[in-house]
Amino acid sequence: MSEVVYEETATMIAAGELQSFVPFGREHCRNHPNAFNLQLRELQPASELWSSDGAAGLVGSLQEVSLQEREKECWQLRKGCMGVREEDVEFEEELYTAGTVVVWSQGSRTQASNVYKAFTVDSPVQQALWCNFAVPQNKKDVEQTVCIVQGSCVNVHTVTGKDFISPLPFQVSNVWATKFGLLLERKNAATDAQLGPPGEPLPTVFSMLHPLDEIAPVVCKPTGLFEGSRVQYASDSTMKIVFSCSQPSLIVSYDTLQGIHSVWALRKVTPDVIYLCLTSNPCGTPLGLMASGFLTSHLRNISRLDSPVGTSSPLHYSALHSHQSRMTTSSPGLHSRIHSPSISNMAALSRAHSPGMAAPSFSGAARFNTSFYSPSPRGHHGLLPSPNSTVNETMLVPEMEPIVPDLCMEQLWSETITAGCHREMSSQASKVFLTSDLCENCYLCFLVESHQELRCVKFIESNDTSQLIFASVTTIPAKDAEPLQNIDAMLVLEACGSLVLYTGVTRVSKVFVPGLLSPTFSMTNHLPHLSTPVENISTPANAGSRHLQRLDEAVMPSPVSELRGPNIKHHEASFLEDYTFQQAMPYIHALRDAVCNRVTLELSSGTMLRISIPEIATSELVGIFITFCKISTHIIMQVLVKWYNIYNAPGGPSAHAEWSLFVTCFMTLMGYNTDRLAWTRNLHFEVPLSPVIAAKKARPSDGGSDEDWEYLLGSHYHRQMNSQSVCGPLESSGSNNSLITDAEAPLFPHIPALFYVLHLLYQELQLDELQRARASSLVCLLQQLARDLQLEEYVDLYWRDYPSLISGFNESCLIDQGKTHLIRPSYLRAEPPCVLSWLSSCLRGEEVPPFPYLPGICQRTRLLVLSYALYIAGDENATSTDVSKYLAKLSAGETASNVIFPPYKFTHNSLFTGLGFTLKDLESVPFGVALPIREAIYRCREQPCSDWLEEVCLLIGRQDLTKQAHKMTLAKSKAVSLSLEPPATTEADEEEDGMSDIIQEVTGLIWSQDLRVQEVRRLLQSSRPVRVSVVQLPEVSDHEYIEEKENKLLQLCQRTMALPVGRGLFTLFSYHPVPTEPLPVPKLNLTGRAPPRNTMVDLNSGNIDVPPNMTSWPSFHNGVAAGLKIAPASQVDSAWIAYNKPKSPELANEYAGFLMALGLNGHLTKLATLNIHDYLTKGHEMTSIGLLLGVSSAKLGTMDMSITRLLSIHIPALLPPTSTELDVPHNVQVAAVIGIGLVYQGTGHRHNAEVLLSEIGRPPGPEMEYCTDRESYSLAAGLALGMVCLGHGSNLIGMTDLNVPEQLYQYMVGGHRRAQAGANRERHKSPSYQIKEGDTINVDVTCPGATLALAMIYLKTNNRSIADWLKPPDTWFLLDFIKPEFLLLRTLARCIIMWDEILPNTDHYDLLKIRSYEVYYITAGACLALGLRFAGSANSDAFDCLYEFARTFMKIMSFAGTAAVQTGYYNLQTGLSMILLAMSMVMSGTGNLKVLQLCRFFHKRTGGEMNYGFHMAHHMALGLLFLGGGRYTLSTSNSAIAALLCALYPHFPAHSTDNRYHLQALRHLAVLAAEPRLLVPVDVDSLKPCYALLEITYKETKWYDETTVELMAPTMLPELHLLKRVKVKGPRYWELSVDLSKETQHLKSILSRDGVLYVKLRAGQLPYKDDPQGWKSLLASTVNHRNSGVRAFKPDAISTFTSEPALVSFAKFFCKTSEEMKHDSLVLFSAMLYECVTQECPEMLPTYIAVEQAVGALRRGDLLQTFPLWQMRLVVELWDSRVLRGPANRHDTLLTSEFLPVMKNMVDVALDGWLKGEEFILAVFMIVYSPLLYPMPLVVLCSAALKLTWRWNTNDSQ
Repeated sequence: MSEVVYEETATMIAAGELQSFVPFGREHCRNHPNAFNLQLRELQPASELWSSDGAAGLVGSLQEVSLQEREKECWQLRKGCMGVREEDVEFEEELYTAGTVVVWSQGSRTQASNVYKAFTVDSPVQQALWCNFAVPQNKKDVEQTVCIVQGSCVNVHTVTGKDFISPLPFQVSNVWATKFGLLLERKNAATDAQLGPPGEPLPTVFSMLHPLDEIAPVVCKPTGLFEGSRVQYASDSTMKIVFSCSQPSLIVSYDTLQGIHSVWALRKVTPDVIYLCLTSNPCGTPLGLMASGFLTSHLRNISRLDSPVGTSSPLHYSALHSHQSRMTTSSPGLHSRIHSPSISNMAALSRAHSPGMAAPSFSGAARFNTSFYSPSPRGHHGLLPSPNSTVNETMLVPEMEPIVPDLCMEQLWSETITAGCHREMSSQASKVFLTSDLCENCYLCFLVESHQELRCVKFIESNDTSQLIFASVTTIPAKDAEPLQNIDAMLVLEACGSLVLYTGVTRVSKVFVPGLLSPTFSMTNHLPHLSTPVENISTPANAGSRHLQRLDEAVMPSPVSELRGPNIKHHEASFLEDYTFQQAMPYIHALRDAVCNRVTLELSSGTMLRISIPEIATSELVGIFITFCKISTHIIMQVLVKWYNIYNAPGGPSAHAEWSLFVTCFMTLMGYNTDRLAWTRNLHFEVPLSPVIAAKKARPSDGGSDEDWEYLLGSHYHRQMNSQSVCGPLESSGSNNSLITDAEAPLFPHIPALFYVLHLLYQELQLDELQRARASSLVCLLQQLARDLQLEEYVDLYWRDYPSLISGFNESCLIDQGKTHLIRPSYLRAEPPCVLSWLSSCLRGEEVPPFPYLPGICQRTRLLVLSYALYIAGDENATSTDVSKYLAKLSAGETASNVIFPPYKFTHNSLFTGLGFTLKDLESVPFGVALPIREAIYRCREQPCSDWLEEVCLLIGRQDLTKQAHKMTLAKSKAVSLSLEPPATTEADEEEDGMSDIIQEVTGLIWSQDLRVQEVRRLLQSSRPVRVSVVQLPEVSDHEYIEEKENKLLQLCQRTMALPVGRGLFTLFSYHPVPTEPLPVPKLNLTGRAPPRNTMVDLNSGNIDVPPNMTSWPSFHNGVAAGLKIAPASQVDSAWIAYNKPKSPELANEYAGFLMALGLNGHLTKLATLNIHDYLTKGHEMTSIGLLLGVSSAKLGTMDMSITRLLSIHIPALLPPTSTELDVPHNVQVAAVIGIGLVYQGTGHRHNAEVLLSEIGRPPGPEMEYCTDRESYSLAAGLALGMVCLGHGSNLIGMTDLNVPEQLYQYMVGGHRRAQAGANRERHKSPSYQIKEGDTINVDVTCPGATLALAMIYLKTNNRSIADWLKPPDTWFLLDFIKPEFLLLRTLARCIIMWDEILPNTDHYDLLKIRSYEVYYITAGACLALGLRFAGSANSDAFDCLYEFARTFMKIMSFAGTAAVQTGYYNLQTGLSMILLAMSMVMSGTGNLKVLQLCRFFHKRTGGEMNYGFHMAHHMALGLLFLGGGRYTLSTSNSAIAALLCALYPHFPAHSTDNRYHLQALRHLAVLAAEPRLLVPVDVDSLKPCYALLEITYKETKWYDETTVELMAPTMLPELHLLKRVKVKGPRYWELSVDLSKETQHLKSILSRDGVLYVKLRAGQLPYKDDPQGWKSLLASTVNHRNSGVRAFKPDAISTFTSEPALVSFAKFFCKTSEEMKHDSLVLFSAMLYECVTQECPEMLPTYIAVEQAVGALRRGDLLQTFPLWQMRLVVELWDSRVLRGPANRHDTLLTSEFLPVMKNMVDVALDGWLKGEEFILAVFMIVYSPLLYPMPLVVLCSAALKLTWRWNTNDSQ
């Protein structure tokens, strides 16, 4: 076969899938309304055009747009990349442009094209292209866009639906998409000399990194002759960009002067380059004037609103457009086009008023037109003397702020300029592309049409991959070329018109396009004229069955009719002598639009054809083999080219014959004569060809030949008929001599290496059930090579694996081993590596040598070997440091660094997932090999970590964890709304109470026994009229009776107005608003209905006096309550907030509250500063209060400067002393002061602390300023100071000179006022004329603020000396000198300083005996402290203690007269309210029934002393008790305590307008103390909330040891910092443990999202709701008698115990009695099913069945290969290794119970039965083969294999 020469020119391949091509966009545009509109407009007179919808610019454009220009079209294609996964259909995308329309369409082979997006713009489209921009906030993400370039702007449309319009500051000649964004080339570079300063050219290349960014010049770094080549702006007007690509980031440019091409790397600018650019230039002056001044001003004129300079009409320049045409070189398909006229620039700009861009002023555009746009019409180079030419002014006054460049071009390579003039200058490359060859070398190719050649520059990455190195240039004669990306080739159109395929620069073959020969031009007509012997024509004898012969060019017609010009020499054997005939034929004129392996041919007739070039291999086996036979580049290229030509010859093989063809080709290249080897000769006839495929072959001649007879004699059929023994005299017949291999063949030296690679591939295929059939086809080739290389043990191995197959092979060829060039690699050992025996040794615990593997090809081998090492051998480091112990890596010059290991901690699972191994892949691993891995996975399933990755959870089959992990990885930025939807209520009255969003599924589980949630809704609703029942006594007149009813209503309204504060807490964060709808706000209904006639009672009748402004604050609270419903995770933006603004002014207070609520839930940060300014300038007091408190809460503790400025304007003390006195309402000042406290919370900011300290004791001013409601201001200053220094104690850094504690103590107890220091001295010079305080401190004003400030500064510090200051006096006499309220505050303050000493015990004193209101206040203070200490803990001791005090107070109140009169009803009620609040703090979120009863009791009391404030307190308590509908509770962090002190300040307002002592708005700050701690188990199958048992372990503290408690979830968790572990307990659900000692973030994120913890019900278990005691489960009946379980199990009932579809289907089809099903099988299948259900391993069902099938086949004696026996052996060895470890380990195995021993017994019986009759043969076998036997304890297996082979041999010979 020495004639098989490497000669690719003689070959030809056939292109497939020929179809005509028409761009889809063209079809779509025909039906597009746009063209019709234009025609209509042309008919209108110009005057009407001016008035039609802003289309002013159309006058000019209609005159200028000629018909031909409107017809101009271009398009480009690319591989579809829009959010499609790899395995999905491969599709193409087309971007089509014609006139003003751009159509983006998608289509694939299987699916018709459809429009994805279509755009119509105002002026003709110059260019449309795809571009990816980086997202500004997140640099990793890219935004896919389409950019449409018009004359004056670029429209950018993103896939996600955003639209931008970026104005262009100059005319653009071309736009390029790069890795970073767009590159723009400026047009009219020739006229720069007139504009710029002398000698300084203007930049020509600009970049735009995002549509909202400024356009910046690009700098370039040319390679100079010396090192420090200077960095400069890309301003060379002779440089034209001809190509850009993003991977790698390259630019190719062409120098029009020298005619050479250069390659540049495009990258981001480094700081030093920016510095160089902005500071230096050759003349020594900064580049300031040129680029930074002149250009900048122009760039900015267009993008910023400039003040008008000239006032000329923009239409003045209509004649100044230029009509030059040019070739575009951007994308393959853009035809030449004429520039759009510059007239429409202005019009387009004025029309382009859109949110995406700032519209320039008229004058700005006008001066632009003058200076930049218009080339001089007269052709001279001077400036046009025009009245409004502002170039000179622009140059005189440059803006000196330079535009910083973003991108830098660094020159990598340029063509060498050939000396002399023997070669004319190259023209600009008309096409540039990147391609690679089959050996992965990369080339940059550019087509130079003037020379008709394609220049290919090879480039490689440098070692550190930081830069590209360009090497040699190869030229290929070509008229056109296109790259074919996914087959590593390119298609070249030669000058003669023929298509040739190249891979890199290696020519592969010509391409034959079937449809391009004209119908008259068929082979039959022309064959007789050929002057060649007929034998050369391919006949069945030689070329029909083998494609290795040359397809002579003389015989086949030339692939494509060739076009000959006078200068192209004639080919010798051309058919077409007639030149005129040839011209009439359409020939290929150009190539375009290559995508993957498809390309469009443009014919001379104008039609287009789309063809596809075939792949190199479709069979996976061939593909794998080709990939890893790359030994030496030269040879592999030769081999691949050879194979490609054979495989794709015209009329080539069908796909299923591919392997046979490949083997033949491969063996021929190794030097075998495949015609002489019987088995390769038969390869082509094994597969019957379908008639369709057969028709493609050349027709066999009727005569036949000698070879046909030889084929018949050699056939397998003939051998079977001819009963000669297999080892008969064939070998000695002397035919051996003809089977000598050819040592000159290209692959001959590499036979041993290739054999070893193939053997490892064979071992890899053994490990994949889906590929094992291919292993059998590979084994034929392997045994032949093993025989010829005389590797006896390998032959033996193949014999054992496939005895039936290999018994038929007996020929061997002589390979002359003495030949020096047969390379025998060192790794080819005598004993063959067998992966199954390696795994078997591992299971038996023997020492194992490293197993050889090829990186990338033996992934499965590597994975399973390492898994066994990790799990069976127990080597923790198997996957990290000890890899080399288990794997010996073979590679041609590859390093060990190629082994990629997953980056995280190696558990067995992470090894799998790191390699992308899934359960699907595990199903294809043979059952014996997979069993240990399944076991490892099963163990992980029992006790997984809660924070494993989603892939790992999926692998171990825990759907609950997978779902949880998926939810966590789900876009964290996006709001994940509660997966439990709130109920949709229909009744109108239900809707309007504002509480319909509480999720009843969850509340129904938490409080399943009663209707307490409905009761709370009833108590807190304020939207329905109240019932006013007053009995009319006989002596009462009707008029008095009406007044009585209205007075009663007024009392009830005090309660109604106080309800919203509680409702806000109850519905906290329960609603996700719809962005298109306003927030529903329930109305505050202050009317009543009087029974029995339900008559309306109204306060506005004028019968009684109603306080003015009574409803203003209640409306505010109502707004806050509505706003607090919005969950923090909702999608809320600035527009939606403004959209909610009410139209009517009476709702302004509600909106003010709404704004505050948005701040409390964190959404107010999204409100634009502009809107904040708007709201504050309105001067509406409530709005200012709500806004200031809102933004401060949203920026809690951030020290945000912009918010600080905002607040300082409202606080005179923070303004400079000389500043203008602003008239800020008092309440707004109070809110601003609290705002400072919130923004600076916990920061210890010195200046603010100093100001706030002095503000506590701010004296009243001389006029009436600072004289009213001084108490609330002083309190606010104290609270703010406390927040700023929160918890700092004595560690106040840098504040020792302020003496903060002493100053506060003085404010608390009184004394002489200190002199004001610093800036405020001026302010307080003159004393007040109204209030005569003298120079002593007014303790009544300053004491509360100072006390709470002290408490907050020393919060939880346990500082006894400070606490002692706050002790109540020791004697009754001294008690009289302190206000009782102050006693309450001091007790509270003292307790929270001594935090650790607050304990719930009631044995202090008997309140019933003392009866002094001072003591009641002290008690109330202590109770409040207890409430704060145990807030949200539901601590039963604390609750009992508080409940006891509450009952005591109730008793005292119920003593009619005496006590209540003595101590005052008000004082008792205040104390009781405080205790109620304390109780609800402790039981927050739990909905405790006793507290609810107390709240309901107080709700009903409306008369007497029950004022607005008490109602507010009681309903706040109710709201806290059901905080967030039971999902939230209170925290005890410092920040939360501070918020609660502000909100629950123990002096409640007396009436609804009372803000004297405490600003009412602060009541809502309690929200800042709320935290979500409700854990809701959700069944992962039904997605419904359910009950689950939790085990919660507390950390050890000084009060208690480590404690474990059991809770039934859904439940409120304790504070996370107190916990060590939270665990879902079995047996109902799969266990899941969250370890909080390591990190709490995982659980925190679950709770803050929606508290949903997914749980998975175990098989055979029912949920607690259906089966509270656990008596109905599948296993309950079988606890006592194990065996009856299988019998009691009814397969019909399977669906109640498992939701696994596979098991349900199996039960349905295989476990029901039917005629076909034998009883034994039925029982067996039912037992298997029971086992899978109870053990919860549905994935084991296939294993059970496979074991049963293997054993059955063995018993029937119809095993064709020994593979199933291997698997059985591995299973048995795993079982043995478990049992050897001790009986305790038995329950760990997955194949439990009696199944395995029974099966093992059956195998033993079958093998023993065989052995009994065959002792003689066994004895012979042992004598002959004992040296070769493997160390096998199960001799039985060997004998079984032997027995099988013996049996088949005897069968054959009979």
